[in-house]
Amino acid sequence: MKHIPRKRFGQHFLADTAVLDAIVRAIDPQPGDALVEIGPGLGALTQPLLERCERLTVIEIDRDLAARLRRNPALEVVEADVLTVDFRALSEARGRPLRVVGNLPYNISTPIAFHLLEQVDAIADQHFMLQKEVVERMVASPGHKDYGRLSVMLQWRYDIELLFEVPPEAFEPPPKVDSAVVRMVPLPKPPAVDPARLGELVTVAFSQRRKLLRHTLGRWLEQQGADVAFDLQRRAEEVPVHEYVALAVQLQSAAPSV
Repeated sequence: MKHIPRKRFGQHFLADTAVLDAIVRAIDPQPGDALVEIGPGLGALTQPLLERCERLTVIEIDRDLAARLRRNPALEVVEADVLTVDFRALSEARGRPLRVVGNLPYNISTPIAFHLLEQVDAIADQHFMLQKEVVERMVASPGHKDYGRLSVMLQWRYDIELLFEVPPEAFEPPPKVDSAVVRMVPLPKPPAVDPARLGELVTVAFSQRRKLLRHTLGRWLEQQGADVAFDLQRRAEEVPVHEYVALAVQLQSAAPSV
């Protein structure tokens, strides 16, 4: 029976074989890889991945699609909301870091990215189809209009690359936005920083983008009682990722020991 895409799950199934081939080439799956696909849907990407890696874990929230997928004995089907999945447990079960891929539901793509960020120690790399606008924010550099909280919070931990763009007509049904494929590789030696602390200060910094940081981050630092060296005569979008990370490290060092 034909599956009718469900809006509540943000289902847009990739149907263009040339795009599928390009994604598989970018991932370059190998036998033995601990590959996990988020939102396999009708299996358009699943099958060519299986042909190369022989075994695959898929995470699917739609129970009808999950039932279809279970017919393939080479698939380990996790029927769940991806935001509840323990990727560290999946990595431990496979005995190696995960290679996570998928055509992500655009309505929850950012929460998925942050969910994976919390478990990045279990990840080898990630290849995702996302809304092009989101990918542009992920890869944006300081000074660019798209540079913001998402840019900083992902770039401090990943090397991120926009691989190629995908038009709406490559999907069934076509989304109303352009898409792009992104590669995210965890940095081998990330700075020793508290992600929660970094997230808090970056959120404050970008809370009023047009104002100088002395009006936002400066006041927050005063409330923290922090005496740190940081140029507040800039706007949030002008500050490189490494400077935000360095500030978070300074705050950790300045914090009184309990």
